[in-house]
Amino acid sequence: MTDHTDCVFCAIIAGTIPATIIAQNDDILVIQDIAPKATIHYLILPKKHIKDVQSFGPRDCCIAGKMFKMAQQLSQEDPHAHEFRLLINSGYTVGQRVFHLHAHFLAGAIISEF
Repeated sequence: MTDHTDCVFCAIIAGTIPATIIAQNDDILVIQDIAPKATIHYLILPKKHIKDVQSFGPRDCCIAGKMFKMAQQLSQEDPHAHEFRLLINSGYTVGQRVFHLHAHFLAGAIISEF
């Protein structure tokens, strides 16, 4: 599902770069953030490479729903994640540093702000 060899998230999805995998299904991968901002900080990634929200195509609209559904699943599986923050940066000036769409799932105590 990935086709961008210069994308670190595509490499993680392909299994060529290691990551702590929290959950996955056919369309979505959830990994532990390497620089957590909360006691629970995961990244929810579509397995298909989509640069950012502005890059959504007509066939990509269901991806957001699948990402939200995964966030719901994560919150139901961990009692410490019942309440959570879901954050998507879209563009460099607002904090996006890896240009593969992803949502930050944060729960528990906030360690530091973005």
